Amino acid sequence: MARVTSASSSRPGSGMRAFVRVWLLGALLPVYLLTTFVGTFARVDGESMDPTLATGDLLLLLKYPRWLRAWGLPTPYPRRGDLIIFKAPADSPYAFETVWGIEHRPYNVKRVLALPGDSVSIRDGILIVNGRALAESYASEGFIADQDAQTLPPGKLWVMGDNRRIGASLDSRAYGLVDLKDVAGPANFRLWPKPGLVGR
Repeated sequence: MARVTSASSSRPGSGMRAFVRVWLLGALLPVYLLTTFVGTFARVDGESMDPTLATGDLLLLLKYPRWLRAWGLPTPYPRRGDLIIFKAPADSPYAFETVWGIEHRPYNVKRVLALPGDSVSIRDGILIVNGRALAESYASEGFIADQDAQTLPPGKLWVMGDNRRIGASLDSRAYGLVDLKDVAGPANFRLWPKPGLVGR
């Protein structure tokens, strides 16, 4: 009995095209869209957020609040007290690091303490936001050098690590204001080892 085969199935490379279509577009594209526009994981490395976070903690980084804001849609992001994942300002000497001979801007995790339009200063080791001392039950014991008051322009954030020991956290005290464009999103939920909200 004669058999009929599809012309496309007999062409060289048709199996590869099917593989690309099914696996790359069918499986990898949704993963890419999910991790780019919805959320992904972030692992903590360092002591700047002690005692709130420790090295090895796994956080859920939400990216959709950033995109909602970028698209002009209503969102409460960012909020004072949020933990955010961001890159330090590119003009800062602390913005880049070299790993295996390759220079890059790593992501950091810190706490948002002042928002656009807020006035922020440090007096007698106390953080003052909009003229009032900020209650910081999450912060460790430590010393904070005084800084003059400044008002944050649109699109800028003031961030600090919860670890207030000298030299424990490179943050807005060292490199200034963080641009919202350099923020990947909030990461207020820890997945491991102690699941739960950690932002406030």
